[in-house]
Amino acid sequence: MADRFAIDSHKLMYHPQRVAQWVEAGDDWEKAKAVYPIYVELSPAGACNHRCTFCAVDYIGYKIRTLDADVLRDRLAEMGSLGVKSVMYAGEGEPLLHPRIIDLTRYAREAGIDVAFTTNAVALTEKFIDGALAHTSWIKASVNGGTPETYAQVHQTSAKDFERVIRNLSRAVEHRGRNRLSCTLGAQTLLLPETADDVIPLIRICRDQIGLDYLVVKPYSQHHYSLTRQYDGIDYSRYLQLYEEMRSWNTPSFHVVFRLNTMTKTLRVDRGYETCHATPFFWAYVMANGDVYGCSAYLEDQRFCYGNLNDSTFQEIWEGEKRRQSFHHVREELDINECRKNCRMDEVNRYLSRIAKPVAHVNFI
Repeated sequence: MADRFAIDSHKLMYHPQRVAQWVEAGDDWEKAKAVYPIYVELSPAGACNHRCTFCAVDYIGYKIRTLDADVLRDRLAEMGSLGVKSVMYAGEGEPLLHPRIIDLTRYAREAGIDVAFTTNAVALTEKFIDGALAHTSWIKASVNGGTPETYAQVHQTSAKDFERVIRNLSRAVEHRGRNRLSCTLGAQTLLLPETADDVIPLIRICRDQIGLDYLVVKPYSQHHYSLTRQYDGIDYSRYLQLYEEMRSWNTPSFHVVFRLNTMTKTLRVDRGYETCHATPFFWAYVMANGDVYGCSAYLEDQRFCYGNLNDSTFQEIWEGEKRRQSFHHVREELDINECRKNCRMDEVNRYLSRIAKPVAHVNFI
């Protein structure tokens, strides 16, 4: 099944200079502190207009707070100069609820940073499409259900939002075509007991009604801090046969990314590595209050919080004492059995672990 954007894998191999810098740093903090993230997830807004049954960050409480747009403009310019390549606006809230989200999109592009969104797309307005789509690399809409009834049940919202999302995404596709923009437009859905029968209808809507580029079908991953536990321990072995059924829906312009690799890994006990090498290096997370973290699985855990963008520059935070402490904690103390299974950096960690502990005879390529 096509996965032209390597969604079920990773893309760190396209950044050999940064990986070489990480290898050179080793255990030396003075070198390691200058290894900046390639990718940063920013949460522009803490509030959310949905209360999805699977929400990993329900424990944070959907607080009504937003990143300061003027402060972030300066920080984004700084991030770009320090080597940050991409930002994804998503986070513990709905990013499109930020009143200046169009400005934030433009600020990142002005800094030379690629911009993306993960959103429920209810607030994907014409104003946003007109002002931000030209500056955006991709938008991925979270659509969990192929009917208004299932969607409303899982998103815990009005069934009317289902049709609103379809209209908004259709409008974005039309605007992209009319203006010959390059922004990739896709959707993702969690494979849950409630949504399993809705996947094929959702594929049909995404491909034939909206005209999206792809639909990702992904497994649930239990966050250790989440309040919700109703999907913990889903057995994905019974869903693997859907892979073959979905292949027939692929076309040259649309593909289903059935995350078979990730689902298969949920059935394994062994992660394949013993240390998290990605943290605190290749990615970062900024909460809606400005706190900078090295891992989104540990939000509000001070062992992974390095500082706040409202109080310090990004360089001061990234090269500061709290990140130094986290650097040593991850390398020397962290038990990755405490970590979220199939976390965002899982494939990156598998790649880096092979570099950190190479097989014999590596020169015989």
